[in-house]
Amino acid sequence: MIAKNTLSTRLSMEKIYKEEKDFKFVEIGKGQSIIILHGLMGGLSNFAGVADFFPKHGYKVIMPELPIYELPLLKTNVKTFSDYLKSFLYAKKIDKPILLGNSLGGHISLVFAKHHPELIKGLVLAGSSGLYENSMGESYPKRGNYEYIKTKAQEVFYDPAVATKEIVDEVFEVVNDRNKLLRTLAIAKSAIRHNMAKDLPLMKTPTGIIWGENDIVTPPNVAEEFHKLLPDSDLYWIKECGHAPMMEHPDQFNEKLLVWLKKRNF
Repeated sequence: MIAKNTLSTRLSMEKIYKEEKDFKFVEIGKGQSIIILHGLMGGLSNFAGVADFFPKHGYKVIMPELPIYELPLLKTNVKTFSDYLKSFLYAKKIDKPILLGNSLGGHISLVFAKHHPELIKGLVLAGSSGLYENSMGESYPKRGNYEYIKTKAQEVFYDPAVATKEIVDEVFEVVNDRNKLLRTLAIAKSAIRHNMAKDLPLMKTPTGIIWGENDIVTPPNVAEEFHKLLPDSDLYWIKECGHAPMMEHPDQFNEKLLVWLKKRNF
Protein backbone atom coordinates (compact mmCIF):
# COMPACT_ATOMS: atom_id res chain seq x y z
CA MET A 1 0.00 0.00 0.00
CA ILE A 2 2.66 2.50 1.00
CA ALA A 3 5.91 2.93 -0.83
CA LYS A 4 9.01 2.07 1.11
CA ASN A 5 11.04 4.63 -0.75
CA THR A 6 14.47 4.53 0.76
CA LEU A 7 16.75 6.82 -1.19
CA SER A 8 18.87 3.95 -2.51
CA THR A 9 15.83 1.93 -3.61
CA ARG A 10 14.21 4.89 -5.29
CA LEU A 11 17.36 5.84 -7.16
CA SER A 12 17.98 2.27 -8.31
CA MET A 13 14.42 2.09 -9.61
CA GLU A 14 14.69 5.42 -11.37
CA LYS A 15 17.80 4.26 -13.20
CA ILE A 16 15.86 1.48 -14.91
CA TYR A 17 12.63 3.32 -15.66
CA LYS A 18 11.56 3.16 -19.29
CA GLU A 19 9.11 5.45 -21.05
CA GLU A 20 7.28 4.35 -24.19
CA LYS A 21 4.27 6.19 -25.59
CA ASP A 22 2.06 7.01 -22.58
CA PHE A 23 3.60 4.44 -20.26
CA LYS A 24 6.31 4.58 -17.64
CA PHE A 25 7.53 1.25 -16.34
CA VAL A 26 10.35 -0.95 -15.11
CA GLU A 27 11.26 -4.09 -17.06
CA ILE A 28 13.85 -6.57 -15.80
CA GLY A 29 14.83 -10.07 -16.89
CA LYS A 30 13.67 -12.59 -19.48
CA GLY A 31 11.12 -15.38 -19.46
CA GLN A 32 7.54 -15.67 -18.22
CA SER A 33 6.23 -12.16 -17.57
CA ILE A 34 5.08 -11.12 -14.11
CA ILE A 35 3.18 -7.82 -14.21
CA ILE A 36 3.28 -6.02 -10.86
CA LEU A 37 0.51 -3.58 -9.91
CA HIS A 38 1.18 -1.32 -6.94
CA GLY A 39 -1.33 -0.06 -4.39
CA LEU A 40 -3.09 3.27 -3.96
CA MET A 41 -0.36 4.98 -1.95
CA GLY A 42 2.28 2.60 -3.19
CA GLY A 43 5.00 2.71 -5.76
CA LEU A 44 7.22 0.43 -7.77
CA SER A 45 9.88 0.39 -5.06
CA ASN A 46 7.47 -1.56 -2.85
CA PHE A 47 8.38 -4.53 -5.00
CA ALA A 48 12.14 -4.03 -5.10
CA GLY A 49 12.67 -7.47 -3.53
CA VAL A 50 10.50 -9.15 -6.17
CA ALA A 51 12.25 -7.24 -8.96
CA ASP A 52 15.64 -8.35 -7.68
CA PHE A 53 14.73 -12.01 -7.04
CA PHE A 54 12.62 -13.30 -9.92
CA PRO A 55 14.76 -12.29 -12.91
CA LYS A 56 17.40 -14.57 -11.39
CA HIS A 57 14.91 -17.45 -11.57
CA GLY A 58 13.86 -17.16 -15.19
CA TYR A 59 11.10 -14.57 -15.01
CA LYS A 60 10.64 -11.14 -16.54
CA VAL A 61 9.36 -8.59 -14.03
CA ILE A 62 7.42 -5.67 -15.51
CA MET A 63 6.09 -2.89 -13.30
CA PRO A 64 3.94 -0.18 -14.93
CA GLU A 65 3.45 3.01 -12.96
CA LEU A 66 -0.28 3.52 -12.62
CA PRO A 67 -1.55 7.07 -13.35
CA ILE A 68 -3.18 7.32 -9.92
CA TYR A 69 -3.16 11.13 -9.78
CA GLU A 70 -3.11 11.98 -13.48
CA LEU A 71 -6.53 11.05 -14.82
CA PRO A 72 -9.66 13.23 -14.82
CA LEU A 73 -11.51 12.78 -11.55
CA LEU A 74 -14.50 11.06 -13.19
CA LYS A 75 -12.19 8.46 -14.71
CA THR A 76 -10.22 7.81 -11.55
CA ASN A 77 -11.63 4.38 -10.76
CA VAL A 78 -10.75 0.69 -10.68
CA LYS A 79 -12.25 -0.09 -14.11
CA THR A 80 -10.26 2.68 -15.80
CA PHE A 81 -7.03 1.28 -14.35
CA SER A 82 -7.99 -2.16 -15.65
CA ASP A 83 -8.45 -0.63 -19.10
CA TYR A 84 -5.09 1.11 -18.71
CA LEU A 85 -3.50 -2.27 -18.00
CA LYS A 86 -5.08 -3.74 -21.12
CA SER A 87 -3.66 -0.89 -23.21
CA PHE A 88 -0.25 -1.45 -21.65
CA LEU A 89 -0.28 -5.19 -22.46
CA TYR A 90 -1.24 -4.52 -26.07
CA ALA A 91 1.30 -1.72 -26.47
CA LYS A 92 4.07 -3.92 -25.09
CA LYS A 93 2.78 -7.07 -26.85
CA ILE A 94 2.90 -9.00 -23.58
CA ASP A 95 1.43 -12.48 -23.96
CA LYS A 96 -0.24 -14.30 -21.07
CA PRO A 97 1.43 -12.60 -18.08
CA ILE A 98 0.91 -13.38 -14.41
CA LEU A 99 -0.60 -10.39 -12.59
CA LEU A 100 0.72 -9.65 -9.09
CA GLY A 101 -1.09 -6.96 -7.14
CA ASN A 102 -0.99 -5.53 -3.64
CA SER A 103 -4.00 -3.71 -2.17
CA LEU A 104 -5.56 -1.64 -5.00
CA GLY A 105 -3.22 -3.41 -7.43
CA GLY A 106 -4.80 -6.72 -6.50
CA HIS A 107 -8.26 -5.29 -7.07
CA ILE A 108 -7.27 -4.02 -10.52
CA SER A 109 -5.91 -7.49 -11.30
CA LEU A 110 -9.22 -9.06 -10.29
CA VAL A 111 -11.28 -6.68 -12.42
CA PHE A 112 -8.96 -7.35 -15.35
CA ALA A 113 -9.23 -11.13 -14.85
CA LYS A 114 -13.02 -10.88 -14.78
CA HIS A 115 -13.18 -9.10 -18.15
CA HIS A 116 -10.12 -10.56 -19.91
CA PRO A 117 -9.31 -14.03 -18.53
CA GLU A 118 -7.98 -15.12 -21.92
CA LEU A 119 -5.20 -12.53 -21.74
CA ILE A 120 -3.51 -13.75 -18.54
CA LYS A 121 -2.07 -16.95 -17.14
CA GLY A 122 -2.50 -16.40 -13.40
CA LEU A 123 -3.13 -13.99 -10.52
CA VAL A 124 -1.28 -13.32 -7.28
CA LEU A 125 -3.06 -11.32 -4.58
CA ALA A 126 -1.39 -9.76 -1.53
CA GLY A 127 -3.55 -7.70 0.83
CA SER A 128 -5.96 -7.13 -2.04
CA SER A 129 -9.06 -5.00 -1.90
CA GLY A 130 -12.10 -6.23 -3.78
CA LEU A 131 -14.09 -7.70 -0.89
CA TYR A 132 -13.36 -5.50 2.10
CA GLU A 133 -10.75 -2.93 3.02
CA ASN A 134 -10.28 -1.03 6.27
CA SER A 135 -9.27 2.36 4.87
CA MET A 136 -7.01 4.91 6.55
CA GLY A 137 -10.05 7.14 7.02
CA GLU A 138 -12.75 8.08 4.56
CA SER A 139 -12.18 11.81 4.75
CA TYR A 140 -8.82 12.07 6.50
CA PRO A 141 -10.30 14.42 9.14
CA LYS A 142 -6.88 14.90 10.75
CA ARG A 143 -4.86 15.05 7.57
CA GLY A 144 -2.95 18.10 8.80
CA ASN A 145 -1.90 16.24 11.94
CA TYR A 146 1.47 14.63 11.24
CA GLU A 147 1.34 12.32 14.27
CA TYR A 148 -2.09 11.06 13.21
CA ILE A 149 -0.79 10.24 9.72
CA LYS A 150 2.27 8.61 11.25
CA THR A 151 0.08 6.35 13.39
CA LYS A 152 -2.06 5.39 10.40
CA ALA A 153 1.02 4.61 8.31
CA GLN A 154 2.46 2.45 11.08
CA GLU A 155 -0.77 0.47 11.30
CA VAL A 156 -0.17 -0.85 7.80
CA PHE A 157 2.72 -2.95 9.11
CA TYR A 158 3.08 -5.50 11.89
CA ASP A 159 6.35 -3.82 12.82
CA PRO A 160 5.68 -0.05 13.05
CA ALA A 161 9.38 0.63 12.50
CA VAL A 162 8.90 -0.33 8.84
CA ALA A 163 7.00 2.93 8.45
CA THR A 164 10.09 5.08 8.13
CA LYS A 165 9.99 8.87 8.26
CA GLU A 166 10.27 8.91 4.48
CA ILE A 167 7.15 6.75 4.17
CA VAL A 168 5.21 8.93 6.62
CA ASP A 169 6.34 12.10 4.85
CA GLU A 170 5.12 10.72 1.55
CA VAL A 171 1.67 9.82 2.90
CA PHE A 172 1.43 13.18 4.67
CA GLU A 173 2.19 14.94 1.38
CA VAL A 174 -0.47 12.94 -0.49
CA VAL A 175 -3.31 13.54 1.97
CA ASN A 176 -2.50 17.25 2.22
CA ASP A 177 -2.45 17.75 -1.55
CA ARG A 178 -6.04 18.52 -2.59
CA ASN A 179 -5.66 17.04 -6.08
CA LYS A 180 -4.15 13.80 -4.76
CA LEU A 181 -6.57 13.54 -1.85
CA LEU A 182 -9.63 13.90 -4.11
CA ARG A 183 -8.33 11.13 -6.37
CA THR A 184 -7.42 8.95 -3.40
CA LEU A 185 -10.97 9.24 -2.09
CA ALA A 186 -12.45 8.68 -5.56
CA ILE A 187 -10.48 5.46 -5.96
CA ALA A 188 -11.43 4.30 -2.47
CA LYS A 189 -15.13 4.82 -3.23
CA SER A 190 -14.71 3.10 -6.59
CA ALA A 191 -13.15 0.09 -4.85
CA ILE A 192 -16.15 -0.18 -2.54
CA ARG A 193 -18.54 -0.03 -5.51
CA HIS A 194 -16.57 -2.70 -7.37
CA ASN A 195 -17.11 -5.44 -4.80
CA MET A 196 -16.10 -8.74 -6.39
CA ALA A 197 -17.97 -11.21 -4.16
CA LYS A 198 -20.48 -12.25 -6.85
CA ASP A 199 -17.84 -12.40 -9.58
CA LEU A 200 -15.20 -14.51 -7.87
CA PRO A 201 -16.98 -17.92 -8.11
CA LEU A 202 -17.07 -17.48 -11.91
CA MET A 203 -13.37 -16.61 -12.23
CA LYS A 204 -11.31 -19.70 -13.02
CA THR A 205 -7.89 -18.05 -13.37
CA PRO A 206 -5.32 -19.84 -11.16
CA THR A 207 -4.71 -17.57 -8.18
CA GLY A 208 -2.05 -17.47 -5.49
CA ILE A 209 -3.04 -15.63 -2.31
CA ILE A 210 -0.13 -14.49 -0.11
CA TRP A 211 -1.29 -12.71 3.05
CA GLY A 212 0.05 -11.25 6.26
CA GLU A 213 -1.44 -12.92 9.34
CA ASN A 214 -1.59 -9.54 11.09
CA ASP A 215 -3.03 -7.44 8.27
CA ILE A 216 -5.55 -4.97 9.73
CA VAL A 217 -6.27 -3.18 6.44
CA THR A 218 -7.52 -6.32 4.69
CA PRO A 219 -7.77 -8.73 7.66
CA PRO A 220 -7.06 -12.48 7.42
CA ASN A 221 -10.74 -13.34 7.01
CA VAL A 222 -10.61 -11.43 3.70
CA ALA A 223 -7.91 -13.79 2.43
CA GLU A 224 -9.96 -16.76 3.60
CA GLU A 225 -13.01 -15.40 1.76
CA PHE A 226 -10.99 -14.93 -1.45
CA HIS A 227 -9.75 -18.52 -1.09
CA LYS A 228 -13.28 -19.79 -0.51
CA LEU A 229 -14.87 -17.93 -3.41
CA LEU A 230 -12.19 -18.34 -6.08
CA PRO A 231 -12.53 -21.77 -7.76
CA ASP A 232 -8.79 -22.34 -8.30
CA SER A 233 -6.73 -20.71 -5.55
CA ASP A 234 -3.92 -21.47 -3.11
CA LEU A 235 -3.52 -19.58 0.17
CA TYR A 236 -0.18 -18.85 1.86
CA TRP A 237 0.31 -17.05 5.19
CA ILE A 238 3.22 -14.97 6.46
CA LYS A 239 3.52 -14.62 10.24
CA GLU A 240 4.15 -11.30 12.01
CA CYS A 241 3.23 -9.48 8.84
CA GLY A 242 0.82 -6.69 7.94
CA HIS A 243 -0.70 -5.38 4.74
CA ALA A 244 2.42 -5.33 2.53
CA PRO A 245 4.16 -8.74 2.83
CA MET A 246 6.46 -8.12 -0.13
CA MET A 247 7.89 -5.17 1.82
CA GLU A 248 7.82 -6.42 5.40
CA HIS A 249 9.07 -9.97 4.69
CA PRO A 250 10.41 -9.91 1.11
CA ASP A 251 12.37 -13.16 1.39
CA GLN A 252 9.38 -15.14 2.67
CA PHE A 253 7.12 -13.53 0.12
CA ASN A 254 9.46 -14.46 -2.73
CA GLU A 255 9.83 -18.02 -1.46
CA LYS A 256 6.07 -18.57 -1.27
CA LEU A 257 5.50 -16.97 -4.65
CA LEU A 258 8.17 -19.14 -6.25
CA VAL A 259 6.64 -22.27 -4.67
CA TRP A 260 3.27 -21.33 -6.16
CA LEU A 261 4.71 -20.56 -9.60
CA LYS A 262 6.50 -23.92 -9.69
CA LYS A 263 3.41 -25.75 -8.45
CA ARG A 264 1.44 -24.25 -11.32
CA ASN A 265 4.24 -24.88 -13.85
CA PHE A 266 4.43 -21.16 -14.67
